[in-house]
Amino acid sequence: MYDMKNLGKLKTLDANAPEGMKAFWAFDKAAMAAGAIPVKYKELMALAVAFTTQCPYCIEIHAKRAREAGASDQELSEVVVIAAALRAGAAITHGTHALA
Repeated sequence: MYDMKNLGKLKTLDANAPEGMKAFWAFDKAAMAAGAIPVKYKELMALAVAFTTQCPYCIEIHAKRAREAGASDQELSEVVVIAAALRAGAAITHGTHALA
């Protein structure tokens, strides 16, 4: 189901929903551009989100971009642990709802 070749179909989305997709690509570009937060850190944050949403496309794309921005194996590994901690923390805090 998840094959990076599927991303070639983004051109179909661009053709069939041009205004929405144009807005999406502009937003994505602006969000990931260097600003107060350097690109490397934005890519590491995107990777952490990708781990928690478990999107294989995002994991592959943002891991590659993080490396291109200079991220090390240690930084990528710490991002994995951060994502795991937040995911586990959400289970713990949501678990309090079961104790009503």
